[in-house]
Amino acid sequence: MSTVIAVVGCGRIANNAHFPAFEKMKDIRIKYACDLIIEKAEKVKEKYSFVENVITDYKVALNDPEVEVVFVLTPNYAHYEVTMAALKAGKHVMCEKPVTVNYELSCEMAEEAEKQGKILNIGVCNRFNKSIEMLEELNRQGRFGNIYHIYCSFRCFRSIPGLGGAFTTKAQSGGGVLIDWGVHFFDLILYILGNAKLKNVTCDAYNEMAKDMKSYKYQNMWAEDTKDVENGVNDVDDYISGYIRTDKASISFNGAWAQNINQNEMFIDFLGDKAGARLTYGGKFEIYDGETLETIKPEYDIPNMYLREDNAFIESIKTGVKNRNHISNILETMKLLDTLYKSAEKGAEIQL
Repeated sequence: MSTVIAVVGCGRIANNAHFPAFEKMKDIRIKYACDLIIEKAEKVKEKYSFVENVITDYKVALNDPEVEVVFVLTPNYAHYEVTMAALKAGKHVMCEKPVTVNYELSCEMAEEAEKQGKILNIGVCNRFNKSIEMLEELNRQGRFGNIYHIYCSFRCFRSIPGLGGAFTTKAQSGGGVLIDWGVHFFDLILYILGNAKLKNVTCDAYNEMAKDMKSYKYQNMWAEDTKDVENGVNDVDDYISGYIRTDKASISFNGAWAQNINQNEMFIDFLGDKAGARLTYGGKFEIYDGETLETIKPEYDIPNMYLREDNAFIESIKTGVKNRNHISNILETMKLLDTLYKSAEKGAEIQL
């Protein structure tokens, strides 16, 4: 029997990640592709012949008893509404990251999934990245000894996405570089550490680079087709810095959508008392051995993490076993993002 799926949201993450994965998956049917902008859904159907129907109202899919699963691939602000409606309609849900715009609503989504007895997974795709899996396993095996500190950097030169559009409008996105890029970095760190729990955090957040959107200069802009520098809003963080203490290790970080340093730094350093590792985000890692003083570069392939993530979700539905991307395993990440923003607003450290 094929699993019948409805996809809500036919934008970038749908086109760049999930539909290419669906094309390679077995025993699934994509009965609906839904988007408020009908042309987006139609383009998906044109490209992927396995899409059966195009709709603009996701409730049509929720009212279809044949649909078992809903992929929520909308902008952040719609995650809560669509996911809650899908769960209440008796559907399993795969919701893209972040869970939603804050921790409180994320907890409500988790409670609703539990109440309905449905699987709710979150698209923190790095948990199915081969590099992350290997680092998590090496840490469990004690390869690094005691990982006492982690430093992460996710910084780019003037690359604010969709300036003036949904990405930079807090009411729609929930935040800027922290919730957009930071969610991936912090989630994989907490996962590798063994589901680390928070103790206290401090954060500074800045919106400096495009206060005057019309004069903002850039070399490239992700989601440029959504920008609105004439009439839009930019009230989110473009730079963040801070410090986190957990029950496993401390974490320091710097993140920038835009900075006046023309260097892109996307890496994470794991500092252990036996060995350390540097992970290039989206790529591979090196191990620095404290005993032999060798630099070790493991050789391995990195399969498509979205395909692995989506296959694992479907398998979880069939077995009822909650996997690593189940919302219950992601709430600590959302708590962290929420608390970092609160610390920045208060200008003070927050204890948890």
